[in-house]
Amino acid sequence: MNRLNLDHLKALADVVELGSFSAAADRLSLTQPAVSLQIRQLEQRLGTALIERVGRKAKPTAAGAELLLHAARIDAAVQAALEAVARQGSEVMGKVRIGTGATACIFLLPPLLQKLRQAHPRLEITIATGNASDIARAVEDNRLDIGLVALPLSSRSLEIMPVLDDPFVLIGPPDMPLPPEATADIAAELPLLLYEPGGNTRRTSDEWFARQGLSPKPVMSLGSIEAIKELVKAGLGYAILPEMAVRSEASTFTIRPLSPPLHRTLAVVLRRDKPLHRGLKEVLRALEKLSSGASHPNVGLEPPVGRR
Repeated sequence: MNRLNLDHLKALADVVELGSFSAAADRLSLTQPAVSLQIRQLEQRLGTALIERVGRKAKPTAAGAELLLHAARIDAAVQAALEAVARQGSEVMGKVRIGTGATACIFLLPPLLQKLRQAHPRLEITIATGNASDIARAVEDNRLDIGLVALPLSSRSLEIMPVLDDPFVLIGPPDMPLPPEATADIAAELPLLLYEPGGNTRRTSDEWFARQGLSPKPVMSLGSIEAIKELVKAGLGYAILPEMAVRSEASTFTIRPLSPPLHRTLAVVLRRDKPLHRGLKEVLRALEKLSSGASHPNVGLEPPVGRR
């Protein structure tokens, strides 16, 4: 009764986070029956149910939710132990869980992750994508260690550290004549393909139009920036997107800056009380270097005093 299997706790956390035994099994590279057995053994050891079905999703019981609070602290203690051992050698190791939006995940993080992997091959990094509020909530709950999200964001429990500004641009089919700058009046007259409502990307563009007294109706709303780009290439309309999403495709689209300018600010978020083990510090340092890149105006990343 006084011994808990760390693998069983990890399986429980993944089932709850993903809402599915099969999804947890995929993440853990196990079979679904193996994950079910781990949860069942954990429930037998504790003498209570930890998971229940709510519709088609697996949810924690009250006992399961309580155990997960302790599991987060256990995981932090394990990471601290690994860090203490790692300090005796030269290698950076441990686990860092990052949450971010799909655009940053696709167009911003790959070079950073590649350099981290080359420099620290034993550092385990996992990436989750979602909207800013969901990522922030996961960081607050300690289900993620760090978030890279678009502002605005407000939280008393999180450090919010701006990293970089990303301007928005209007894109159209290749060789399509457009004025040097795209005003809201011009953009509102075009057949627009916009990101689906609910996310920061759509809200940012809607607010830009609203400041000019306009409320355009898109011909189509989609949940994928890549899908929007493909439809623009096919000549089905125009789009307002973060510049980072099309930076490497200048010859593929007609790209114009917006007037007045529009941008979003990306920020690193983490819990104020988050212990910064060596691996997490390396990720923060990498993000600092990202913020000083020449293609992005640096709005500053200064970790809180004592966190270096």
